[in-house]
Amino acid sequence: MNLKKFLPFAIAIIVFAIASVLYFNPVLSGKQIKQSDITQFIGMSKDVKEYRAEKGEEPYWLDNAFSGMPAYQVSAYYPNDFVRYIDRVIRFLPRPADYLFLYFLSFFVLLTALKVDWKLAILGSLSFGFSTYLIIIFGAGHNAKAHAIGYMPMVIAGVIYIFRKRYLLGFVLTALAMALEIYSNHPQMTYYLGFCLLILVIVECVEAFKSRTLPVFLKQSAILVAAMLIGVGANSTRLLAMKEYADYSTRGKSELTITPDGMPKEKSSGLDKEYITEYSYGIAETFNLMIPRFMGGGTVEELGEDSNFYQVLEQNIDRSIAKRESNQALTYWGKQPIVEAPAYIGAIVFFLFFLGVFLVKGRLKYWLVAATIFSIVLSLGKNFSIITNFFIDYVPLYNKFRAVSSIQVIAELCVPLLGILALKEFFSSKNSSEEKENALKKAFYIIGGISLLFLLFGSSLFAFEGLRDGRYQQLPELIDALITDRKLMLFNDSLRSLLLVLAVAGMLWLYLKGKLKQVPVLIVLGGLIIFDLVSIDANYVNKEDFTSARRVQKPFTATKADTEILKDTGNYRVVVFSITETPEKKKLYYQTSMQDGRTSYFHNSIGGYHAAKMKRYQELFDYQIAKNNMEVLNMLNTKYFIVNEEQFQENPEANGNAWFVTSLKEVDSANEEIIALDSLRTKTEAVINSKEFKVGVDAFEKDSTATISIKKKDLTELVYESNTSSNQFAVFSEIYYKDGWKAYIDGENVPYYRVNYILRGLNVPVGKHTITFKYEPAIIKTGSLVSLLCYGLLVLVPLGWLAVSQKNKNS
Repeated sequence: MNLKKFLPFAIAIIVFAIASVLYFNPVLSGKQIKQSDITQFIGMSKDVKEYRAEKGEEPYWLDNAFSGMPAYQVSAYYPNDFVRYIDRVIRFLPRPADYLFLYFLSFFVLLTALKVDWKLAILGSLSFGFSTYLIIIFGAGHNAKAHAIGYMPMVIAGVIYIFRKRYLLGFVLTALAMALEIYSNHPQMTYYLGFCLLILVIVECVEAFKSRTLPVFLKQSAILVAAMLIGVGANSTRLLAMKEYADYSTRGKSELTITPDGMPKEKSSGLDKEYITEYSYGIAETFNLMIPRFMGGGTVEELGEDSNFYQVLEQNIDRSIAKRESNQALTYWGKQPIVEAPAYIGAIVFFLFFLGVFLVKGRLKYWLVAATIFSIVLSLGKNFSIITNFFIDYVPLYNKFRAVSSIQVIAELCVPLLGILALKEFFSSKNSSEEKENALKKAFYIIGGISLLFLLFGSSLFAFEGLRDGRYQQLPELIDALITDRKLMLFNDSLRSLLLVLAVAGMLWLYLKGKLKQVPVLIVLGGLIIFDLVSIDANYVNKEDFTSARRVQKPFTATKADTEILKDTGNYRVVVFSITETPEKKKLYYQTSMQDGRTSYFHNSIGGYHAAKMKRYQELFDYQIAKNNMEVLNMLNTKYFIVNEEQFQENPEANGNAWFVTSLKEVDSANEEIIALDSLRTKTEAVINSKEFKVGVDAFEKDSTATISIKKKDLTELVYESNTSSNQFAVFSEIYYKDGWKAYIDGENVPYYRVNYILRGLNVPVGKHTITFKYEPAIIKTGSLVSLLCYGLLVLVPLGWLAVSQKNKNS
């Protein structure tokens, strides 16, 4: 075996590991990054983690958030999930350096598949990994997104190998990379990868048709589909569980045809268009892909003491307030609600991209340019509504995902890829000096011209007014000062981009003229690209975002209110409320939030923090809880209301864990179900959709001696004891979820029903009985068998392939 051919990979791995750890150097001292989403996740997943540690098995259900929900999209380990161990080997560095290393390594594999020289491939990998958007998602805690983006280039590499007739290598890499991609558990990013691959396949198909090689293309497509199916199938348990829950979640369809205000609305099969397109890239905002603070940078930026903003505050108020406010000035003037940072791909990288547009030939260029344009157009969302609405209405699954601006990840991948292919061609002897010079000029005219345009005229082309400027309306001159600073940011960053492009273009021109050698050019070029990207990245994710591991792993401290409530060892739920008196001080209005993972860390909460909570539960919140319907809160067994860190209120009217009702109100639609809760007396009445559930009886004899109480409660089993002198109907303060929870009376499986829009109801016969609910999701067993089969195919198919190849070779 020739070990020398593996040397470039070894060097690349060392470079990537060093670069990853250097950027996130606080990990060397044991610190961890503070991530808001991960902090909320720690609160949400505490129940599951404690159950896992105590019993050594997976519950697949949690009870500490949203009154209970499946844990599939919170924290779940699945049987036969062998790809997890491969992922651990690849991501061996401390987090988040592991994800950055994955970016680098995966892109290097892709460039290797495209036969790019290893030195150039290292440069390209660093260009991809340090792209600002890929760095800033760590600050928010979008680890699953980073994970999925990291494996995208590796999947594409496998596909490239197949289309380059390296069938066995392509098959194995595609199947394995696809398995890792699905394992990362970010369906939205994987879905966008599908668009990128579809464009590639279309380009390959057109080329095959033109060259009359369709039979070869069909063979390649068959291998590709087989590899993809095995990669997807290896994650069967995860995907089947996800599909099952998706139908119940906010991504699924709603049966309601009225709004919380009673106005008519259409049934939805996914998310609302307004919600999907809430984060839409502005048309002009696209320029911040090459000019970082084109629209003021992130929502909040540090302006410093030399800014006009600071000067006005100092002159009109005082220095301390000026310093505080200028450190968190609202500089962003685009239309998105919140922007952590500009999605800066790099002035130099974009210049190289356009160099590739004019220099690279063939189908790879057509694919990369088409995919880039596709992603940018779709990222515009409501700002290009004709295209966006078409995709929402007609393209399968597109309406399941929000934040359409994030489809720019395709451009984040394609732009540096074409840029590196441009350098490959530029340093190749296959192209004439004249071709290279013409391409160099055109690329410089475009990127340099855009930078120069905004440098000279940018301040007069826009109003520079932001959505949040009203915060400063009490001091009008402060808004004027902020606008002046925004103009200055555009001027400075336009100049910065122009100078970087000028330096690179000049250096490449000198190389063409024989004044510079290739190696020095590559070294300086790499240094400039890293400087360009890292100097922007460091403004948004840096050592200040790190803290001790203990603070990250245990982010919450119990307050006085938490401690007092925890003295109650019973089974109940808690909600955090703010309380406001009316001007007449006659009534208290309560307001709660559905974006709270902290309460779930200490208590079983009716709130929580999750992007895909159960749809009916979200609707219950929108239509009832948000209107402070105490009967609904009572039926959820909400016993404590946390007002602040010191105060809480006990609710003596909470219904408890289970109770008997004397009447069932039958309705025929979801609209009637949700409206019935407006006036439902939940302690004696329940509402049921008679079109879905047939109980047989709608009234029950009042039994004053009847009792029902909970005897055991954990995440997967609830045990109650009942004692009645007549048949009764019990309502349980537990979420109805038929694909997992089963009901038993004295060990015999019995049907149960959905009542009160989201709760469980059960016919209880006369006498003394033990009632048990067990969480037994059949999807786990089914999925694990399919996963095991696909892993077997992943091993056996290549072995069989090699055996057949060897046999043919011998004969």
